[in-house]
Amino acid sequence: MHAELDPAVVDSLFAGADRLTDTIVDRIRAEVGFYLAGGSVSRDALRQSVHDNVMRVLQQFAGGGLAAALQAPRTTGRERALQGAPLPEVLSAYRIGFGCFWEELVALARAGSRLGDSQLVDLAADIWRMSGEYADTMVSGYREASAQLMLQREHERSVLVEALFAGFIDGQRTLWETAEILRLPLEGDFVVVAAETPAIGRQALADIESRLEAEAVRSAWRLLPHEQIGVVCSRSVRMRERALQVLGRQAVSRIGVSRPFTSLRETPQALQFARLARGTLPAGEAGLARFEDTAPLAVLVAAAPAEAERVVSTILGPLRELPAEDCSLLISTLDAWFTAGGSAADTAQAMYCHPNTVRYRLRRLETLTGRSLHNPQDVADLATALQTARVVLGLR
Repeated sequence: MHAELDPAVVDSLFAGADRLTDTIVDRIRAEVGFYLAGGSVSRDALRQSVHDNVMRVLQQFAGGGLAAALQAPRTTGRERALQGAPLPEVLSAYRIGFGCFWEELVALARAGSRLGDSQLVDLAADIWRMSGEYADTMVSGYREASAQLMLQREHERSVLVEALFAGFIDGQRTLWETAEILRLPLEGDFVVVAAETPAIGRQALADIESRLEAEAVRSAWRLLPHEQIGVVCSRSVRMRERALQVLGRQAVSRIGVSRPFTSLRETPQALQFARLARGTLPAGEAGLARFEDTAPLAVLVAAAPAEAERVVSTILGPLRELPAEDCSLLISTLDAWFTAGGSAADTAQAMYCHPNTVRYRLRRLETLTGRSLHNPQDVADLATALQTARVVLGLR
């Protein structure tokens, strides 16, 4: 409800609407830095917005509805968000506008209009309540537009990241523009990260961009159904190591890291290296693998998983038909024997058993696989199958 105004007072307010609008615009431009700079909001655009809001307020005093009146501040909020105006600056403009409106009412009362002191007191409550309603509605419109703008920018950024990884960006200018939007340099200390998602569409590295930003490391990420991929740029080797430590602490699944590279153009190939490094980790195991630290055989296995599984089936197939406990015991004995350099005594010491027990298990393994540990070619086959089983099947 509003204080009842004499129609003559309302007519006087409408008659002075243009003058009041100019007063508010001049005050805003004098007191609010964003508008004074005259950047994305010209004086004409500001005046149109102020005039729309002034007319809506006057229409309310003339008996207009609140819903229609609040269309103006909602539109203003959306426009300012799209124009990049800081929200506090826009709120200051509304504070100035309603202050000027109140001054106009006081001036009318002093000029001897039909606006009495008692009405002026009632209007004070109306003006400040309307000020709150308009400001709240403007903020709501501002936030709606900001959210839409953020989603749009995030979508565009995500598409650019995908294009960067897919190698769809051609030409120096296009690459430069992409780097600018992603806030990455064209040249620097880069690595690509490929993290296996714990579930379809679920992030493997939640909030990773801001976490790396806290370490002064820039990055750009893309979430795919089965993996989260990112390009990470550090200013030094030390910062890169810090970034990888952050990644390692967050690992909830397998994460692969490419070897370092210096040009953003190399991103597509680096993604392949990161995926290969990830593939060297046993299935279902959380951890981080770097391409440059990965054994060549493990990389080959990760590059051809189907063929690698066939190798395991051919060489170690008979062992996998045993009860799980027996299979695990023979596999762990063979692994310990390789680690001990073929010494049954050292293998026994590592496994806390007698050397004859080790020899018995190894003879049984030879019988089951049809391969001799005294034949170099057979030894190579068993070593390859053992490494492959770890990577492809997570076999221990």
